[in-house]
Amino acid sequence: MLDQAVPAGASRLLVIDDEPAVGTLVGRIARRVGFDVIVTTDPSDFKQRVRNWRPAVIILDLGMPDTDGVELLRFLAEERVTARILIVSGFDERILEAANRLGAARGLNMAGILRKPVTLEDLTALLKNIGHDVNEINAPRLAEAIDAGELYLEYQPKVDLATMTPSGFEALVRWRHPELGVVPPMKFIPVAEDTDLIRRLTQWVLAEAMRQRDSWSIPNLTLSVAVNLSAKNVDGDDLTELLAPAGTARAVDLRNLILELTESAAMRNAEQATDRLTRLRLRGVGLSIDDFGTGYSSLLQLQRLPFSELKIDKSFVIDCATSKENAAIVYAIIDLTHRLGLKVVAEGVETRDALQLLARAGCDAAQGYYISRPIGAEKVPEWIAANRILELA
Repeated sequence: MLDQAVPAGASRLLVIDDEPAVGTLVGRIARRVGFDVIVTTDPSDFKQRVRNWRPAVIILDLGMPDTDGVELLRFLAEERVTARILIVSGFDERILEAANRLGAARGLNMAGILRKPVTLEDLTALLKNIGHDVNEINAPRLAEAIDAGELYLEYQPKVDLATMTPSGFEALVRWRHPELGVVPPMKFIPVAEDTDLIRRLTQWVLAEAMRQRDSWSIPNLTLSVAVNLSAKNVDGDDLTELLAPAGTARAVDLRNLILELTESAAMRNAEQATDRLTRLRLRGVGLSIDDFGTGYSSLLQLQRLPFSELKIDKSFVIDCATSKENAAIVYAIIDLTHRLGLKVVAEGVETRDALQLLARAGCDAAQGYYISRPIGAEKVPEWIAANRILELA
């Protein structure tokens, strides 16, 4: 019987076993289940594959001629491998369970134990379960996605309402999952926030946004790029360290970087936020209060924080041209924000009437579907060329 073709984008499975016949059997069944498989008997080759191929699942035999499974588990822990690890070996169950506990204690994502000789039914069932788990939106899978380059950024343009010219872009992270397609941020951002992954994710977004912004090289046009911060970023370590990958790897102008933070997130610990956000402002980074009007924070506290910009929440903007109440709120927020010396950005602009009202009200900048939906980085120069001056009338 011929093996089934491996689907494009199938999850990667790496097998190391000193018995070639066993490795071949495991590989054949794994391909039928839907994995992209590499089988090796060489520990050195195994280590190289782990580093370069970045498998999602690893099947590990504990008994190897030139090494042993415990040493390989130590190597995987030192490499901070996030793959699911399945032990398949002929040692007795107490040894297998001890190795499994050791791997888990070292922070590895242990998937289970299967004792040789394995049956086709047991191996098939276990691989199907692991394949299902690999496709779940969980922390190990998200960490793998960051490493494997499955994340990418889209950019929503902002327009200066005084000149109707492009002024910047908001970077929006996306995940192109090989099996699930595009995963919306609301599905994976909470997963990152529940773990330390939010730090890695934010650093990746910052570095990628700054790199892509610098690559656009639009003559005679200064563009800002905005990146969203999580409340967990503010609660974590020194925020300035988040800029290290972007700020030290290449010469970038941090004055054209804006970090967006919701008012609720900023107010979770106002004193700590003031300390950390002020240090960012000292480095020339802009700070924006995102989704203003949806939280319950004190205006007194907000004005003490070192923000440079305020974004009016789209719930007020969408209907501002047809709702007198929302129009009044928009006018009031713009006036208050300017009196505090801050710039005002409106998000959620979906009609020409809303854009015209915001311009009359003195709003500084705007973004929304009427101006443009989020676009890929490669389309930014083309969009700018076609929208050097946005027609208001």
